[in-house]
Amino acid sequence: VQLQASGGGLVQAGGSLRLSCAASGRTFSSYVMGWFRQAPGKEREFVAAISWSGGSTYYADSVKGRFIISRHNAKNTLYLQMNSLKSEDTAVYYCAAASRKDLLSLSAVTKYDYWGQGTQVTVSS
Repeated sequence: VQLQASGGGLVQAGGSLRLSCAASGRTFSSYVMGWFRQAPGKEREFVAAISWSGGSTYYADSVKGRFIISRHNAKNTLYLQMNSLKSEDTAVYYCAAASRKDLLSLSAVTKYDYWGQGTQVTVSS
């Protein structure tokens, strides 16, 4: 599967952005999907994940209550709605796909087999 992330940009603190990740190739609905982010000088960190059906979602504590992950399998698209953005949310955001449907180790980079190219999110304070 090929992944293409988009929707990043510059936003003021307290604002909102919606990221999208368009998938092509093998059946999108067969993948567990996740969002990760990487700030300069830091390791890539887990943001959110969603089961193949969309029925289960998981969040890092740092974004819980502010971000919402969703997917539209008929459109082969993953979303990340980001609200109440903070300066510490500034990073390159990556979407990722995992072939295994189990919901174990969702926060681990190694769980995911395919990665998008990343989209920059900058939050100004």
